[in-house]
Amino acid sequence: MTPPREHGAAAAHVADRVRAAIIRGSYPPGTRIRQEELADETGASRVPVREALRMLEAEGLVTLVANTGAWVSSLSLSECQEIYRVRERVEPLLLRMSGPGLSSTALDELDALAERMAASDDPEAFLELDREFHLLTYTGTETVVLTELVHRLWNRTQAYRRVYTRLMDDRARRTVHDEHRLIVGALRDHDIDAAESLLAGHIRRTRRQLASHPEVFAPPAID
Repeated sequence: MTPPREHGAAAAHVADRVRAAIIRGSYPPGTRIRQEELADETGASRVPVREALRMLEAEGLVTLVANTGAWVSSLSLSECQEIYRVRERVEPLLLRMSGPGLSSTALDELDALAERMAASDDPEAFLELDREFHLLTYTGTETVVLTELVHRLWNRTQAYRRVYTRLMDDRARRTVHDEHRLIVGALRDHDIDAAESLLAGHIRRTRRQLASHPEVFAPPAID
């Protein structure tokens, strides 16, 4: 019998792998996750695979249906808007806590990420760099729950940001890039009020733009 500690480590490994696949779009919303295939792919037994799926269900990334199986969770437009409204409140707070602790090296890296985003026309590259940019702005502090909460909120909306990123026009792209630069500038100037306000507007604008594309949230077919 495998010790519980080993099952726990294996479950965490499987959960990390599936979470990463969901974030990078390998498992779009509505995709069925077959436990036996996941066990074969990861070399894990059924017990840690089931535990991994329960962990991801707790994060809102997977939906488990009794006697049926597991699917990558989908969001309705109203659910996505609610998550973005939460982000509008909690991420500026986290930035306020983090900003004073960001080193000059981190600020230089943020500048570089902003310029790389502006120079790229690849939606997938933008998504990866944008995520790296914002999560880096939150690394100047240690929190009890807030940082983990923000990461989970980002994970739950990643698939919809991916679709929307491909729909952005040139004006929307320019606005996003300008806001990134302004946020870094405010952090360099130690103007946390301005950085907080800019970030809230940045998230709010994305929420409104997503709402203008309700077709993004059409329920996907479950195979």
